[in-house]
Amino acid sequence: MAGRRILVVDDEPQITRVLRTTLSSHGYEIRVANDAEAALDVFSDWPPELIITDLSMPNMSGIDLTKKVRGQSEVPIIVLSVRGEERSKIEALDAGADDYVTKPFNMNELLARVRANLRRFSPPEAEEQEIAVGDFKVDLSGHRVFVRGEEVRLTPKEFDLLVHLAKHPDKVVTHAVLLRSVWGPQSVNQNEYLRVFIGQLRKKLEAGAEKHYIQTEPWVGYRFTPGE
Repeated sequence: MAGRRILVVDDEPQITRVLRTTLSSHGYEIRVANDAEAALDVFSDWPPELIITDLSMPNMSGIDLTKKVRGQSEVPIIVLSVRGEERSKIEALDAGADDYVTKPFNMNELLARVRANLRRFSPPEAEEQEIAVGDFKVDLSGHRVFVRGEEVRLTPKEFDLLVHLAKHPDKVVTHAVLLRSVWGPQSVNQNEYLRVFIGQLRKKLEAGAEKHYIQTEPWVGYRFTPGE
């Protein structure tokens, strides 16, 4: 991971100073922007491999920045939010942000989020036929799933739900994104429906295991942690 480019966007100098110092000490190349407009200029001149942005900034919010970046890139975006910004946090995730960390944050947690999101990010490739991640192997064309080498039989909707989660490991995926991706835009408000399917999927994937592969992010969505 050393040497990979990270853009930090925050209007609080003490935050950017701490992040620049800590991330640089871990070998990352860092650029800092004090507002979203400056961040877009840096993004154009110095394409980062990950963006860490505050949500609440003057003139242009972190949500609007996320939307503009998503219009041209799939670079991972981690948003920083304060407690009480649940609605804004969910809006940012729905807009395309990959993860969030709540202020005041633990630096080790943030570094873990950075590593996880950088592992996911690579240039677009030809359409994949198989997803192999952690304990999982998903045969997309054959609609078969293997967990720790053992086949697990899923219904078509359970399979589609797992595929979407497996394509975004260690990323928070909101209820609305999952419902829209698996059941269509008319289903974005049917959270109870999603909860039932997640429960069924958990039982099948975690049978006989001590691991919990699908973590609930309260009021936000779910995070798929496939194991090492």
